[in-house]
Amino acid sequence: MLPRTIDSEQQLEDLLSEPTDAVVATLARWPGDIVVLGAAGKMGPSLARMAKRASDAAGSRRRVVAVSRFESGNVQWFQDHGIETIACDLLDEQQVRRLPDAANVFYLAGRKFGSTGNESLTWAMNTYLPALVCRRYANSRIVAFSTGNVYPMTAVSSRGSSETDLPQPVGEYAMSCLGRERMFEYFSRQQGTRAAIVRLNYACDLRYGVLVDLACKVWAGEPIDLNMGYFNTIWQGDANAMAIRALDHAASPPWVINVTGLDMLSVRDVCERFARMFERPQHFTGKESTTALLSDARRSFELFGPARVDSAQLIEWVAGWVSRGGRTLNKPTHFEARDGKF
Repeated sequence: MLPRTIDSEQQLEDLLSEPTDAVVATLARWPGDIVVLGAAGKMGPSLARMAKRASDAAGSRRRVVAVSRFESGNVQWFQDHGIETIACDLLDEQQVRRLPDAANVFYLAGRKFGSTGNESLTWAMNTYLPALVCRRYANSRIVAFSTGNVYPMTAVSSRGSSETDLPQPVGEYAMSCLGRERMFEYFSRQQGTRAAIVRLNYACDLRYGVLVDLACKVWAGEPIDLNMGYFNTIWQGDANAMAIRALDHAASPPWVINVTGLDMLSVRDVCERFARMFERPQHFTGKESTTALLSDARRSFELFGPARVDSAQLIEWVAGWVSRGGRTLNKPTHFEARDGKF
């Protein structure tokens, strides 16, 4: 049973990392150690912990290793949950070569914000680094995170971009993300490396996400720009579960899947709902465009089943978290950007 409210970060992290029976079954099918690259980012901690909890539940005696520069200093958090840590600059080829062998690799490394003005670093992180990883883990199963930004804007009258649509990235960040996918595809075809590419379109964990951005603006009385009038989002715990279960589909050439919520949410409607919950006025600027960055996630739901947390429950949780002063990561998604500049 899901709680009506989430009142602490410990409770939040427990829920985000709680594996489903299907996740446990997936990891039981694929023995061998797990390495999570880029583990100290927004999704890495909860995904690594879910993999550890599911492995324990499956009775699998395996190492789960979190790899990152760990600039935020959260090494102890991982170790407290039975996850090994390795500090590594993933752009250093020699350090990557020294990483431990692993049958299963989750690739979460990447760069988005700050791309404008430092495009070369963004390309290095998003396109050069995957080549290093593919060489190091040629014989592993790799689940690589990508983004819905590789798609173009689509009409809001549609269901959004599907996996069979041709990518049309806007801006250098999105272009470099398509480059990341192409590197995994190239090495998968050349080496036979089995890979799954997860095109994630806005996870939400109450401390960050599009819903958190909007709720904080309504709470603070700030105006809401309606130009990007619609979006998709998914509870991060569900995104974690789908990503782990993607191991079942890793293939050569890579298997591609959209991961996000089924609902196309209206910025106006969501903010009006927050305003009623907070008993505060909302302020809008601009008007909704006829297109938005939207992904059609029906295929992932057909394969993996329904999400544990639907959009209505997620909105309720976010509203409660923000109104009680819950901590945020202060990392806006900038989902409203239409020019591809981050």
